[in-house]
Formats: sequence, C-alpha cells, structure tokens
Amino acid sequence: MLPLQNLKVLDISQIMAGPYCTMVLADMGAEVIKVEKLNGGDDSRQMGPYVNDESTCFSQINRNKKSISLNLKDDRAREIFYRLARDTDVIVENYRTGVTRSLAIDYDTIKAINPGIVYCSISGYGQTGPYSHRGGFDLVAQGMTGLMSMTGEPGRRPLKTGIAVYDIGAGLTATYSILAAVIHQMNTGEGQHIDIAITECGLPWFTWEAAAYFAEGRVPQPTGWRHRVSAPYQAIKARDGYLMLGCANQRTWERFARDVLDREDLMADERFLTNQDRGQHVEELEALLETIMADRGVDDWLERCDAAGVPAGPINDFAQAMSDEHYLARGMVQEMDHPKIGRMKTIGFPSKFSRTPSQIRQPAPLFGQHTDEVLGELGMTPDELAALRDDGCIR
Repeated sequence: MLPLQNLKVLDISQIMAGPYCTMVLADMGAEVIKVEKLNGGDDSRQMGPYVNDESTCFSQINRNKKSISLNLKDDRAREIFYRLARDTDVIVENYRTGVTRSLAIDYDTIKAINPGIVYCSISGYGQTGPYSHRGGFDLVAQGMTGLMSMTGEPGRRPLKTGIAVYDIGAGLTATYSILAAVIHQMNTGEGQHIDIAITECGLPWFTWEAAAYFAEGRVPQPTGWRHRVSAPYQAIKARDGYLMLGCANQRTWERFARDVLDREDLMADERFLTNQDRGQHVEELEALLETIMADRGVDDWLERCDAAGVPAGPINDFAQAMSDEHYLARGMVQEMDHPKIGRMKTIGFPSKFSRTPSQIRQPAPLFGQHTDEVLGELGMTPDELAALRDDGCIR
C-alpha cells in the first residue's frame, strides 16, 4: 500500500509547477486524473525533444497520472467536471488568476458541490494583491525576488539559476500545503482554498540573506562561486579542474588545513583564524589554496578530503551526475516503458520510505488516453461519449 493510495486528485494544471506537485502526489499513491484542454492538451506536450512524436518533457513530469480531455468552456463538459469534483479530495490548478472564475470551476463553485474539497491554486503572484492580475513565470520570479541579484559574479550580467527553481519550488510548496490541508480535512471535515504564488514560494529560503538584511540592512550581492558567509565554502581549482569544498565550520577548516593540505601553519595565520576572518580575506585564501592544490588532480584531493572527513565533491555535468554510482545505487535513475517512446529513463524518488516506497505504476499518459475509461466510471455509455466527442465536448 502507498501512503496516499486513497487520495483522489483532479489536476487542471499544466507546464511545470502544478504538474510537478501532482506527480509527487501520484508517486506516493494518489489517483491523479489530469484534465487537459481539447486543443493539444497540456502545453508541455508541444515542447521537445520528441521521441516517436511524443514529448519527453511532458513524459518526465506526468507519470502515474490518467489523462482526460474536456472542453471546460462547454456546459456539458463542465458538468462532467462537476461530477468528477464531487468525489475528489484535491483539485490543483495553475491558471492565471480569475480564469477559473470565468470558467465556473473556481473554489467557491466547487465548494458548493463538495464542501470538503482541498483546492490549490498556483499562480504567478497569488489570488490577491496589486499584482494578482499579472501572469508570472519562473524567470520573472527569479528577478523579482532578488535571486538574480545574488547569482553570478560581481559587476557582471545577472544570471538565472540552471533550472526552473521557482516552478519546482511552487510545486513542492503546493505539495506539502495540500498534505497539511488534507490532514485538516480528515480531522475536521473542512476543506479549504490554498493560494500559492510562484513569486513568493522561494522567499523563505533566503535565511542567511534575511538575517543580514533585517539585522544590519546589508543587501546581499553576487558572490559567484563563493558562499556569502563561510570560507572556504566554494569552488576551488586543482591541477585538472574544479571541486566543491565545504569547510562550513571551524572544525572542518582545521581538518582540511591539517589533514588534507598538511599545512597546519594556516590555522595560525591571523587572516584565517575564524570563519569571519577567512570570509574577510577570501580572495587571499582562495589564491593560496589554489597555489597549494595545483600539484594534485581533483580525484586525489577528493580522496584526501573523504579520508579526513571534509565535505567535498566533484562539479559534474548532468551526464556525469546521472551515471554517478551513488545516485544509481540510491535509485535516482529509474526506467519505465512508454507506449510510444518505448523504454525510457526518468529521475527517481528523493524520499526513501521504509514501509511505503514511491513507485512508477504507469508512464505519462497519451493525450486523452483515459477519457472513455474515467467517464465510463461515471456511468456514461459509449453512445453518449461518441456524441460528446462529435460535438467537441471531449476528446
């Protein structure tokens, strides 16, 4: 049995933030019915690369779900949605604020049908506030929240992160918020509306930055490959490349100087006595360390760090990460059979449950693959389905 096996979810989201949330719920056992628009379905289906004309982007983030296609602008299709909503625990949507109201599938409408519904809205700026009418995307959020002002090198062009960190962050925020609301619903019978803004979800992550700003008014600046508080906690160049070195406290720094570099004299250098001292002299420290470490390769230094208990690691590209023996041993690369793509690899599960491990029960669905199955369970006959299909209500 999976932990969310009895949870029913209607997913009317698309692209990334909402689908990531519902994929996590599905991986943990929830029954997720993905409701897609008639004209092409989820927009990520039009995003390459493609294998056998099927989007691999869509397939990576929609496993363990069923797909139906409804024209929610049509009264008959909307009535089908209401029938599904009556027996659903959770609805997830990421339309622009106000669209669900215009379609009459908003929280207030669904609450009248199912008072216990947990209804999660993910939008750029949230359901309230002066910017609520705007559309919001991950890249806009990275700029607005200050993240891009901290990323990259001083004096250079602002840089985004390598992945859509706010889209995924919004999906994760929605996931734990939904689970909390479901527990509340189980205890009280009360449903509720959850309002997630992509441009807000990452702000609580700025813990050290908030500490400096609220205490001293210090605005964080880009630090490139270095950490803004600890040193050496950064990328360091060795003979044949770079490694990440994590001396985040005094004990680790002393182990590094004494046991890895065999330079106990560095511990007595007044410039490097404390973490604060090392941070104030980080450029001098970096230049000195790279001079010392230029005589050995990355692998050699990583072995020495590991033996001394000093956190360090390689700077992999994605292909190297996906072939790392540790990730493979931990099941972070999974395989599944897709009806069009064939045998395909996908990212595994970061949470390791001892009793209820997540599972890939089925690949991402084909567009509208389960429409007849799901609507048939509502009691609709093949003739009714054929008529609705002919009228453009379903696909």
